[in-house]
Amino acid sequence: MDSQNLRQRSRDDSGVTSAASATATTNEKSRNRREKRMEMAKRGLRSLVIAVSLPLSLTLLNIYLFGSGRGYGAQPKPFWFPPSWLLHTACLAESFLMGLSAWFVWADGGFHIRPTAFFLYTAYLGLSLAWLPTVFWMGASWAGLLVSLAMVATLLGCSRDFGKVNPIAGNLVLPCLAWAAFLVVVNLKLVFL
Repeated sequence: MDSQNLRQRSRDDSGVTSAASATATTNEKSRNRREKRMEMAKRGLRSLVIAVSLPLSLTLLNIYLFGSGRGYGAQPKPFWFPPSWLLHTACLAESFLMGLSAWFVWADGGFHIRPTAFFLYTAYLGLSLAWLPTVFWMGASWAGLLVSLAMVATLLGCSRDFGKVNPIAGNLVLPCLAWAAFLVVVNLKLVFL
C-alpha cells in the first residue's frame, strides 16, 4: 500500500455550517416556544389566583365583619339548621367554586362573547356578600329570603351562560346553586319561626 498517494478528502465547510445553523435555529425556535408557554402559564396562574382570591377575601372580610351577628344565632332554630360555622365554611367554598368557574369562562374569552355572564357573576357576588349581613347581623329574614331568591336566579343565569362558554364552568356552578336553594329554605323557615 502506497500511503503517500492517499489524499484526505476535505469536507465542504459550507454544508456543515448550514446544517449547524439550521439546528441552532430549530433549537432557538423551540426555546422561544417554551419560554412563551412558560410566560403564558405564569400569566394564567396569576389570573387564576386573582380570580379565586378576590371573592374569597371579600367573603372572609364579610364573615369577619358580620358573621357573628345577633340575627341568626339569637333565634330558636330547628335541629336541621346548620350552625353558623358551617354556613361560613359553605359560603367560602361557594366563593371558591364561583371564582374558579368565572376564571374558566374568562380564560375561554366568555366574558367578551357573553357580557351578560359577567353581569350575572358580579350580581351574584354582590348578593352573596349582602346575604350574610342581612341575615346574621340585621336579622332581617324577609330581606334575606329575597336576597337568597335573587341569588338562585343569578346562579341559574350563570349556570346557563357559563355552560355555553365552558361546560366545566357551568358544572361548577351547580353545587353553588344547590347551596343557594338550601339558603332559600333556611330563610323561609326563619321567616315563619
